[in-house]
Amino acid sequence: MNGFFARLRKLVFPALLLCLTCLVPAEIIDDQPIEKDLTPQSAVASTIPTLWIIGDSTVRCGTPGQRGWGDEMAGFFNVQKIQVQNRAIGGRSARTFFTEGKWAAVQGELKAGDWVLMQFGHNDASPINEKPPITASTRARGSIQSNGDETLDIINILSGKPETVHSYGWYLRHFVTTAREKGATSIILSPVPRLVWTKEKTIRRSTDSWTLWAQQAATQSGAHFFDLNDAIARRYEQMDEKSVRALFADGTHTTRDGARLSSQVVIDGLRKLPLPGLHAGLQATAK
Repeated sequence: MNGFFARLRKLVFPALLLCLTCLVPAEIIDDQPIEKDLTPQSAVASTIPTLWIIGDSTVRCGTPGQRGWGDEMAGFFNVQKIQVQNRAIGGRSARTFFTEGKWAAVQGELKAGDWVLMQFGHNDASPINEKPPITASTRARGSIQSNGDETLDIINILSGKPETVHSYGWYLRHFVTTAREKGATSIILSPVPRLVWTKEKTIRRSTDSWTLWAQQAATQSGAHFFDLNDAIARRYEQMDEKSVRALFADGTHTTRDGARLSSQVVIDGLRKLPLPGLHAGLQATAK
């Protein structure tokens, strides 16, 4: 009997802690809470090309008062020509979007002629693993910070299972290559900037880190690339600090107005890329 309860505790305890983590307010753990999947979107019509969007809570956010830029993208497209499926989930890194099977679910629905728009990075900076004891703020979602092929074998503290952790760029390249196997085209975006002003009155960028690795991954895998990090930062720098602050719910997540600005920047970037099929479905102004 004691052996039975020991095995039960080993199976249930990590899962229970994962659920408790979902309930902890963001300000207690960090600025990227683990969100559950949001309400499923409408079924995908097989005859219409689809723009799939994957990422974290800066792309799709279920927290009241916060909005991801992906939530505003559908209004830019003629629904008779292109449908938009925003499958981003809060709290996910490129690594956990892969390990939790979220990418496999999207890949299973991909078809020839679709596009995949991806933006990760914020949560990939989290710890790769942590030491006991497990607390509500324990994270094991970080990626190796590079575009290399190096790996790290761990026993994941949350799942209790062995895992081979890859680089941030590796996960992006995996998404691109497996999307191509289904006939889909990928666009990698550098992560949106946080609300951090430098002493020179510029927005802090990730030029030598996440942006660099995202661009390298795009080049290596043959995906399109748009530097969203720099493009949004330049838009903010054209505004006064008070106006920029009004676009944020916190230092990372935007309000609806902030999400609309970011989505417009994404659309402007897509228009500059050689994506004629996608361009054909764009509307002059968002609805």
